[in-house]
Amino acid sequence: QEQLVESGGGLVQVGGSLRLSCAASGRTFSTYAMGWFRQAPGKEREFVAAISWSNTRYADSVKGRFTISRDNAKNTVYLQMNSLKPEDTAVYSCAASAYITTNPKFVGYWGQGTQVTVSS
Repeated sequence: QEQLVESGGGLVQVGGSLRLSCAASGRTFSTYAMGWFRQAPGKEREFVAAISWSNTRYADSVKGRFTISRDNAKNTVYLQMNSLKPEDTAVYSCAASAYITTNPKFVGYWGQGTQVTVSS
């Protein structure tokens, strides 16, 4: 059974950093594009970042602050988040898809999500 499990969320002050991890199991996701989406209360889920074998893509709101990376040997994808802002507060979910997509409708697998709260 395919499973994505996130970790690393928590409470951080404005300007701080967090690193999210997403461990995949049940299949080898090395050929999948992996990504992160987030959803704040009362808002729709939005794309954050994604990585394929050779490309990365970021939402404009996180460019220069967030970095996505992956370790295929560990079947794990990471999201390093720096210079965090209150508007980054959301539930962050790991996603796996056949190709990089910014549309959650085309995501094949989801993690359960991890809460990130940035306090001012």
